[in-house]
Amino acid sequence: MKDGIHPNYRPVVFWDLASDFKFLTRSTINAKETIKWEDGNEYPLVKIEVSSASHPFYTGKKVFVDTAGRVEKFNQRFAKKK
Repeated sequence: MKDGIHPNYRPVVFWDLASDFKFLTRSTINAKETIKWEDGNEYPLVKIEVSSASHPFYTGKKVFVDTAGRVEKFNQRFAKKK
């Protein structure tokens, strides 16, 4: 393999903000923040909105996550005129 053309593959912590669930895995994603993990080491931190801990398909709960207010915008735009 050529040197300098492959991304840095390293341990990264992903934090699901919806369920406050954190997990450590390996990734090539760039992160600006860091967090101290349970083993005492500091790892790059990536904040995500949905993971298997909060997604309705994996949890079995029917929870609607609407972070951008898309439903309200749709209803206002296409509301029936009286």
